[in-house]
Amino acid sequence: MPKIIPIRDLKNTSEISQMCHESDEPIFVTKNGYGDMVIMSMKMYEEKMFMSDVYRKLNVAEEQLSEGKILDGDESLKSIKEKYNV
Repeated sequence: MPKIIPIRDLKNTSEISQMCHESDEPIFVTKNGYGDMVIMSMKMYEEKMFMSDVYRKLNVAEEQLSEGKILDGDESLKSIKEKYNV
C-alpha cells in the first residue's frame, strides 16, 4: 500500500529519507489534501528508469516485428565475422 504524507512532514528530512530507503514504492506527498509530489530513493528511481528503458526497447522491437523488420541471426553473425575478419 502506498505511503501518503502531508507536505508539512517534509520538515523531518532524516525521517523522510529513511522512509524512502525502506519503502519499495514511491511516497506520495499531499498539499491541502491533494496530490502534489512523489518522492523516492535514488536507487528506486534508477531501477524505475532502467525498467522504463527496457519496456520502451521491447515496444520498439515488437513494432519492428509486426512490420516484418527482422534480421536472420545466422546471416547477421556471418556479416559481422566477415567485416571484422573473425
